[in-house]
Amino acid sequence: MVATEITDDAPAKVPARGIWGWMFFDWAAQPFFTVVTTFIFGPYFVARLTADPVSAQTTWSNMATISSVIIAVLSPVLGSIADQSGARKPWIAFFAVIKIASLFCLWGAAPGSPVIYPVIFMILASISAEFSIVFNDSMMPRLVGKDDIGRLSNAAWGLGYLGGMIVLIFVVGFLAANPATGKTLLGLPALFGLDPHTGEDARITGPIAAVWYFLFILPMFFFTPDAARGLPLGAAVRSGLDELRATLGELKRRRGIAHFLIARMIYQDGVNGVLILGGTFAAGMFHWATIEIGIYGIILNVIAIFGCFLAGYLDRWLGSKVMVIISLSMLVVATFGIISTGPGFTLFGLVPLSTVDSGGLFGTAAEKAYIAYGLLVGLAFGPVQASSRSYLARSVSLAEAGRYFGIYALSGRATSFMATLFFSLMTYWSGSARLGMATLIVFLAGGLLLLLPTPYPADRAK
Repeated sequence: MVATEITDDAPAKVPARGIWGWMFFDWAAQPFFTVVTTFIFGPYFVARLTADPVSAQTTWSNMATISSVIIAVLSPVLGSIADQSGARKPWIAFFAVIKIASLFCLWGAAPGSPVIYPVIFMILASISAEFSIVFNDSMMPRLVGKDDIGRLSNAAWGLGYLGGMIVLIFVVGFLAANPATGKTLLGLPALFGLDPHTGEDARITGPIAAVWYFLFILPMFFFTPDAARGLPLGAAVRSGLDELRATLGELKRRRGIAHFLIARMIYQDGVNGVLILGGTFAAGMFHWATIEIGIYGIILNVIAIFGCFLAGYLDRWLGSKVMVIISLSMLVVATFGIISTGPGFTLFGLVPLSTVDSGGLFGTAAEKAYIAYGLLVGLAFGPVQASSRSYLARSVSLAEAGRYFGIYALSGRATSFMATLFFSLMTYWSGSARLGMATLIVFLAGGLLLLLPTPYPADRAK
C-alpha cells in the first residue's frame, strides 16, 4: 500500500516500511485496551479488588468518566497545537512516558489496598493513550491517498486487535491460574510464580502492556515520516488556540462535518460504554474469573480481527458511512441481547434457558447465549471505529488534519462521561447493572439515527 499523487492535497509517496510503522502503533497500543481496560484488569478491579462488586463497578465507571472529561477538553487543543508545531512524534513520546509509568504502577493494586491509587494511574494511562492516538491519527492522511484510507485504517485496527489477542492469549495461557488448581488454561503453573489469590495474574497486565507499548511504537518513530517542524512550542500554543477558535467557528459553515461529529459524539459514547463495561458486566453477573474473561476476550478479538480486515475491503466498495451504519446496527442488536440475558433466560425471559451447569468453561446456557451476542460485538466494534476514522480523514485536508482529529477526539469523548455516568446513576438507583447497561442502547441508536442524513464525505454539500 503506497501513496500516490491523486489531488493537490494528496500525500507524498511513502515507503511501505513507513506505512507499516504507523500501523504498528495500533498493534502497540491495543493491549492496554484489551487486557487492562476491558478483559483482565478491569474485571479484576470490579470483582476481586474489593468486597463490593456493585460499588467497584460504579468506581470503575467514574474513573472512565473523569478520563473522558479530561480527554474531551484537551484533545482539540493539542490537535490544533500539533498543526502549528508540525511534528507529532515528540508529543507521542511525551505521553508514552506517562502511560508506561502509570501502567507499571498498576502492579500495586492488590486486594484490599486503597482503590484511589489504581484509579489515578488508570486515569493517567487512559488520557495519555488517547492523546497519543490524536497525534497518530492525524498522521494518517499523509501516508496514503484518500481511496486507500479506509483500508489502511481498518487494517491498522485489525492489526491492533491481533496484538491485543496475542497478549491476552499469553496472559490466560501462561500467567492466569485457576485459584483452585493453581494451573493456567494450558495446565501449566503460572509463570513467575504469580499468585491468583492476590490478583497478581491480573495486576501483571499493566507492566506487560507497558513493555509491549514501548517496544512496538519504535517502528513508527524510526520509519514513519512526520510533518516538518513548525513553530516553536510557545508560538505553536498561541497560534493553535487561535486556530482552534477559528475551526469551531468554521464548523457553522461546514455543516456536514459538524453533523458527522455530533452523530459520532453520541454513538461513540455507546461504543465506549460497551468496551469499558461489557467485560465487567459479565464478570459481575456470571462470577467469571480471569480465565473465563480472558477466553471471552480472545473469542471477541478473533472475530474483531476478521471484522476489521473484511471491513477494510468493504469500506472501499461501500464507503465508510455504510460500514459505520452496519456496525452500529449490529451493536444495537448485540447490546439488547446482552442486557436481556441472565441465569436461566435470554430476551427478557421470552426464551427460557436451562440453569444446569455442564461444567467447564461457560457451562450454563446463559453464558453461551452471552458469548453469542458477544460475537456480534466483536464483529462490529472494530469497523465502527476504524471506518469512523477514515470517514473524517476523507473529509478534511492534510493541513487541517491535526485540529480536526483533535475535535474528532473531542467528539468521541465530549459526552462519553454521559454514557458511563448514566450507567453509574442507573446502577446506583436501581441496584441493577443490567438496567445500567440498557442506557447504552440509547446512545448507540441515537447516534445511528443522526448519522443517516449526514453527507459522505462529510465536507460534500448535501
